[in-house]
Amino acid sequence: MTSLVQDIRFGIRQLRKSIGFSSVAILTLALGIGANTAIFSLLDAVLLRSLPVQKPHELVLFGKGSWQGSIDSLPNRNWQLFSYPFVREFRQKNEVFSDVAAVSSILFTTHGRVLGGKSLEKIDAELVSGSYFNVLGVTPLIGRVLSDSDDQKIGGHPVAVASYSWWQKRVGRRPDVIGKTVTIGSTVYTLIGVAPPEFFGVTVGQSPDLWIPLAMEKEISPGWNGLDKNFFQSLHVVARLKPGVGIDQANAGTNLLFKQILHEYVGSQPSQQQLSDIEHAQIALTPAATGLSQLRRDFSTPLKILMAVVILVLLVACANVANLLLARATARRREIAVRMSMGAARWRLVRQLLAESALLGFAGAVLGIWLAWWAMRLLLMMVSTGTDTVPLHVSLNSTLLGFTTLVGVLTVLLFGTVPSFFATRLELASSLKEGRGTTAARSSTALARSLVIGQVAVSVVLLIGAGLFLRSLVNLTNIDTGFNRRNVLMTSTDATGAGYKEDARLETMMEQVEDRVSALPGIQSASYAFSVFGGGWTDTVQVPGRPVSDHDPEVFHNIVGYRYLQTMGMPIVLGRDLLPQDTNGAKLVAVINETMARIYFGTESPVGRTFTISDSGASEPRRAEWRNIEVVGVAKNAKYVDLDEKPTPAAFYPHAQHVGYLYNFIARYTGEQGVASRSIARTISQIDPNLPMGDFNTLSQSVDDSVLNHRVVAELCAFFGLLAALLACIGIYGLMSYGVTRRTNEFGVRLAVGANRNDVAWLVLRETLRLVIFGLLIGLAAIPAASRFVVSFLFGLKTYDGVSIMSAIFIMIAVALLAGYFPARRAAQVDPMVALRYE
Repeated sequence: MTSLVQDIRFGIRQLRKSIGFSSVAILTLALGIGANTAIFSLLDAVLLRSLPVQKPHELVLFGKGSWQGSIDSLPNRNWQLFSYPFVREFRQKNEVFSDVAAVSSILFTTHGRVLGGKSLEKIDAELVSGSYFNVLGVTPLIGRVLSDSDDQKIGGHPVAVASYSWWQKRVGRRPDVIGKTVTIGSTVYTLIGVAPPEFFGVTVGQSPDLWIPLAMEKEISPGWNGLDKNFFQSLHVVARLKPGVGIDQANAGTNLLFKQILHEYVGSQPSQQQLSDIEHAQIALTPAATGLSQLRRDFSTPLKILMAVVILVLLVACANVANLLLARATARRREIAVRMSMGAARWRLVRQLLAESALLGFAGAVLGIWLAWWAMRLLLMMVSTGTDTVPLHVSLNSTLLGFTTLVGVLTVLLFGTVPSFFATRLELASSLKEGRGTTAARSSTALARSLVIGQVAVSVVLLIGAGLFLRSLVNLTNIDTGFNRRNVLMTSTDATGAGYKEDARLETMMEQVEDRVSALPGIQSASYAFSVFGGGWTDTVQVPGRPVSDHDPEVFHNIVGYRYLQTMGMPIVLGRDLLPQDTNGAKLVAVINETMARIYFGTESPVGRTFTISDSGASEPRRAEWRNIEVVGVAKNAKYVDLDEKPTPAAFYPHAQHVGYLYNFIARYTGEQGVASRSIARTISQIDPNLPMGDFNTLSQSVDDSVLNHRVVAELCAFFGLLAALLACIGIYGLMSYGVTRRTNEFGVRLAVGANRNDVAWLVLRETLRLVIFGLLIGLAAIPAASRFVVSFLFGLKTYDGVSIMSAIFIMIAVALLAGYFPARRAAQVDPMVALRYE
């Protein structure tokens, strides 16, 4: 321990003595360690961290939890969503789970009056079964949680459990909140408990304000009515395995009971298609220890790619510092030789040098954690859409600190060990002299060259990857969307929160909003819509006289105002647009797109033809309002959910003929965005002061958000690729500068016997280019191995993209020439007389 303390003290003095070297080395390591810590922290929060519940490894999810919304057909593939009647019956009859719980696949954003307040406030409510908290093993901080008795009678038990964050933010953690009320619509909910601080539910990246029994679904969202329907499937199901029951046994028992219940639902005389669907239906149980997450679906691949990228950046950083240490160790050869000649053991000197390396690694790790702290905030902002940051806990924890410690130790071993052994491998007699060119110096130079070649190879791979991702992003954003995304404002109104029912009053309000906003100065047109971009309702359709095929694609359906297509900039290519005359009581009409016209009506004109939305095998027949719909026009094809989606059949219906809750509102404007949004908000408030409005966004931003995962990967890979190139530049500069110093007498002799200064400079630049070319060849040879990890993330590109490869090569050569230019100029300016006296 005494020797260790001496090593540390001496190491600190040495690092303080060479403050420039120490600063560069510590900053280089901090960038590599900080990048790894930041990316790993997000990867841990999204992919790896277990739910804050009891024994999370015992939890399983029915399906993969990748669907959201509702399905109203018989299962014909691996099923993801389930109905309320199914969950209740399955829970009663199952023999493999200790308990079963359900949670709505939709987080309902509504508005209510809190604690008797007069103004409406935004509330995120998650609907769960009464068994939810029991299955998860979550106990309340205060009060109680939901129980089975709270979820028995539909609409009969208006109670709520508050999240800790909402309790803290809204009521300042007042303990007397139990028994207070929250009014949503016309229903008064009693607060019965507060969840513990760490609990956020089962969906990573969501933070509900209140948990409310599923039995209150109709009261929370009147347009979402399906609790009593066997085929209104909108729930995720989470279950806890019984002790001693494995996943295979649970799978078998679950699917057997699943099919038995489905046979009950279709009745005593099922069709052949229904029997076939039930036979092929299956529930795949998946571990639910880490919960559900839309973030996981969107960012699992990007995060894995970025993790690989930052590990490569750390390797470049380690190689860079190793090169610095090799050059520094060579400069200290006389010092080390003197120590060894006075009796110092080689292992004692290696330990001393390793202590210095460890100090560098420790300082780099500490600074890296500080950088990671800020980088984590930036990453959260990058993966967030809208005005609110994703509610994701990414602060330092034991896992993260353990990871950073491991990275720091490995980093020290990578950049410190080999230089230490090279520094102590000396021939004492020659090293005690002032001469250059010892075996150790030549060996360390060879190692330094190898490290630089490796840096260049890794850097060019990263630059090519960055180029591929950037070009792929450009291809995505330049896709013809089929609509004009510019100058369109988006917002939402919560008619349910204002107490509207699905009746004529609701329709009158929406028409007034559309008409009065469209008449505002600077507003060209405005419309309500069921969906705008990024989601929607799909189902198959049937056309009279056309045989039904199992291969018929589902149609994207949208209920809109008659100005919707005009507002979106979707041109009509045949027939007419929706009109004010398409009202309730008039003939049911729709505008379809070109793809639907081609698939369902062939080469004939679809205008004047009719279609019906299919029953999809459900036991409840379609309402009359979805039958015999006449096609009055054909609109140009567009993108409706994703920019990379294939041409999708679509149909648009006037909301006057299908009265219901529409939350999305869009308006095309001219002039300043802020002026337009304020005038729209003022007008809606004049129509109904109690009608809550959401934040304003633009259609262009919504489209950009749809490729957020591609954008994050492209931007971060570009940053890390350039960082690796910068580190390679520093490494090349350090090696060339060290080489010029060692060869000062050689350059002096060359100049003394008549060599041209440009020729001397070219000697250095040629050596630089030789190293870069070797590195480029190795990097290009590694592309096939790396390409299989990124090919699925590219759009409209192949991994052997000439532009990306040539750009990366150009950048690396330019970086190398820049790094080699200054040492080459110094070599060319050597004074021959000074150089000849250098020894």
